[in-house]
Amino acid sequence: MRWHYIFYVVGILLFFLGLFMLLPLATALIYRDEPLLPHFLSIGVCLAVGGLLFLSLRGKNARNDYVSPREGMGIVAVGWMAVGAFGALPFYLGGQFGGITDCLFESVSGFTTTGASILREIEPVSKGMLLWRSFIQWLGGMGIIVLSLAILPILGVGGMQLYKAEVPSPVPDKLKPRIRDTAMILWKVYALITAVEVVLLMFGGMDLFDALNHAFTTLPTGGFSTENASVAHFDSGYIDMVITLFMLLAGINFTLHYQFLKGQTLAFWRDAECRFFLGTTLFLTLVIAFDIFGTVYETATGAFRYSVFQAASIITTTGFATADYEQWPAMSQIILLLCMFIGGSAGSTGGGMKCLRVMVCFKYCYKELFSLIHPHAVTHVKIAGKTVPEDVVRSVLGFLALYMMLFAVAVVLLAGTGVDLVTAFGAVAAAIGNIGPGLGMVGPVENYADIPLFGKWILIWCMLLGRLEIYTVIILLVPEFWRK
Repeated sequence: MRWHYIFYVVGILLFFLGLFMLLPLATALIYRDEPLLPHFLSIGVCLAVGGLLFLSLRGKNARNDYVSPREGMGIVAVGWMAVGAFGALPFYLGGQFGGITDCLFESVSGFTTTGASILREIEPVSKGMLLWRSFIQWLGGMGIIVLSLAILPILGVGGMQLYKAEVPSPVPDKLKPRIRDTAMILWKVYALITAVEVVLLMFGGMDLFDALNHAFTTLPTGGFSTENASVAHFDSGYIDMVITLFMLLAGINFTLHYQFLKGQTLAFWRDAECRFFLGTTLFLTLVIAFDIFGTVYETATGAFRYSVFQAASIITTTGFATADYEQWPAMSQIILLLCMFIGGSAGSTGGGMKCLRVMVCFKYCYKELFSLIHPHAVTHVKIAGKTVPEDVVRSVLGFLALYMMLFAVAVVLLAGTGVDLVTAFGAVAAAIGNIGPGLGMVGPVENYADIPLFGKWILIWCMLLGRLEIYTVIILLVPEFWRK
């Protein structure tokens, strides 16, 4: 394990993080609603620490012949922890987000695109801090390592190990032979769709600042808003429709967007996982709409409008809200809770278990039932007519088992801090699924400010677990990882 190489790459990440902080500084200069010193200090610290690590370790990394899978996971895990910590500097130095734990919670929640916030009041926060809060979600959505691979040729060697360790997918897609080209394409598509959403939101009446913030947090399925009431503040059917559309786009594998833009108009329909994702979302939307029609909303149009937004928001793990679903019937709440575990498609910016894993699990369960009836038959798990390799099936089942085990442990630990069972269950589901709003004390109209201190650290760990697909973080606790 070449720790000097790991911290060399981390130094590069921190240096670029400091450059990204120029955006909230420019915002603060434009609006003049906050002191500039916190921004200058944050930029200076990131540039200094990042530059020092890069310059001091550069000589040892003149030749990077090979990056092992273990080093790839180490770079991604340490890199994400580092940017989460240093990304909290503007929040802490600005004095608007509370103590160190709260600032770190907000930063990690941003980078992991969870969208869980400790802010009781959002509107009074300065524009520069709000933009940084949204922008870090945008950076984290497609991945800071993937961005680095796209713009830094120096990381080209061994880039596949970094890509596999960060991209949320059971089988990461390569669009081009060179991983740098793949990373560049993904970020271009990501930026293009973001720009289109900004224009459409402004057409619906949002000003540029709100449109940027909400586009920055829709495409990464993050969910931070500039308003206490989230998207409900705008009370616009058009804005609800636009954000719902882009949440669904964000929940689809981004390689399909690229194929569509290249002229393959049936790319979405041909993909079995995309059909499963959209079909599941539509089915659950209709069930919820039927459940809340007449009990919560008097018109079918209103029931569908609010059910489709909440279903899309939760299943894609975005976390925006236009209604307080805790006031809905129990069946609708349970459906939304199940959506927290399903998540978006593999290769999307959504969290959760991912639709592809859920499909493999369903297919495997059916295969076992079929084998009981026909014990001598030779059967395989197939997706879209193609056999899923046994090692992939084992990996998926192992992931799902580990996901539920860690979920259970975190719920027990969080309940041990004194919160009620519903809050513990909902908060951990929302954190490990990178969703944001949960149930109980952390519902769609609440926040995480009242979670005990130790509970916030549990949830910070859960957010990192969810964003990096569990293995990249939990591997640090395995003794064999540290042995030569």
